[in-house]
Amino acid sequence: MKQARRVWKRAAVVLWAAAVIGAGAPGVHAAANDPATGATATPESVGFSRARLASLHAIIQEEVDRSELAGAVTILARHGRIVDYRTYGVRDLATGAPMTRDTIFRDYSMTKPVTGVAMMILYEQGKWLPQDPIAKYIPELEHLQVLGGVDSDGKMTLVAPEHTPTLLELMSHTAGFSYGFGTTGVDALYQKERVLQSATLKEMIDKLARIPLEYQPGKGWKYSVSMDVEGFLVEKLSGQSLPEFMRQHIFIPLAMKDAGFYVPVEKRPRFATNYRMDTRGHLTPVAPEGDAYKMQPTMPSGGGGLVSTAQDYYRFAQMLANGGVLDGQRVLSPATVRLMTTNKLPDTLLTGQFGIGQHVMRAGFGYGFNGAVIFDPGLAALPDGRGTYFWDGAAGTWFWVDPTNDVVFVGMIQRMQAPDNHPLLYRTHAAVYGALVDPAK
Repeated sequence: MKQARRVWKRAAVVLWAAAVIGAGAPGVHAAANDPATGATATPESVGFSRARLASLHAIIQEEVDRSELAGAVTILARHGRIVDYRTYGVRDLATGAPMTRDTIFRDYSMTKPVTGVAMMILYEQGKWLPQDPIAKYIPELEHLQVLGGVDSDGKMTLVAPEHTPTLLELMSHTAGFSYGFGTTGVDALYQKERVLQSATLKEMIDKLARIPLEYQPGKGWKYSVSMDVEGFLVEKLSGQSLPEFMRQHIFIPLAMKDAGFYVPVEKRPRFATNYRMDTRGHLTPVAPEGDAYKMQPTMPSGGGGLVSTAQDYYRFAQMLANGGVLDGQRVLSPATVRLMTTNKLPDTLLTGQFGIGQHVMRAGFGYGFNGAVIFDPGLAALPDGRGTYFWDGAAGTWFWVDPTNDVVFVGMIQRMQAPDNHPLLYRTHAAVYGALVDPAK
């Protein structure tokens, strides 16, 4: 009871002080560069309504309160200044360890934009061009065939590609590769060859050389191992391993202190538990990962292998928002960032026929290099600014960079196989732009 009274007494003092400060400075709610909140600006100073941002917090907190989500970290920034930095819930349900700003998350497919930046660094070095055939750099893939159909015996028929798939098609998921998650004959071969379980990137390439493309290059869009192929290409063009190239050219310049392909033993206590939704809609830990994330992998996945904190990924995203530079460290030029983050899909693919989950390629909604692009928000029926570049990960992490409104958002959770991961992403877009009441600021 004495301890409780002390807590309430301290709280009363804090509230009294806040009231005094508020009385002396009307309209000022929180100081910039506030270490307690992580904010570097007030929401109002960059056009957001603090009251309306409560909708963003409620969307996430309600899922935590309903035991649908263990915890989360979110960062919202505008004009390069963080205005909202929140932690929710816990990083481990069994121990009750609270979610903290330095919690480490599995990025899964949010690795793809980072690999895209690695590729664009090499592009600026003159190592490749978008129109180049993939086989120019990976001759193992020179003789790929294409699925032509199924004969009367149920066997696949193969045809020659109408053209050799290009690096532009590789980086926009239109080259014809798959992930092997579907039910086609090509998917069956991915599963039989255990493409994603390869010991090395070279072994993965050798397996892909034996599997036909699922469709004619440029004639379809399918989420695929393309960014893992890019990881092999980064290694080949740079002469460095993918982890070392990213560390030297991206993580160190951007001060992404915890980003990498594994979690060292001294950082393991900060590694969030990964959960999945069971058949009853309850959170249950994902099966033990074995040696995954315990050491540098022999097959670093450019499509899904990274871990990071929310702060790490925010710094990466803010670099893109700034046109390739952060805190004086230039990673890419503005022109290269624009090239990476503009739509590459022709209208023939923007029909609603292609996509993954709620990310449907349609009028106004396409795909750039290694990430989706909202190039006409009105047609896409989304509130984001024109040119918004974004993607997410299998465990529910998500981010976006909006160059029109100069908004950056990063959200980190660890929840697999949850039907609400994509809706949560899109609901946070709605809440953020619902709170941007003075975009002219």
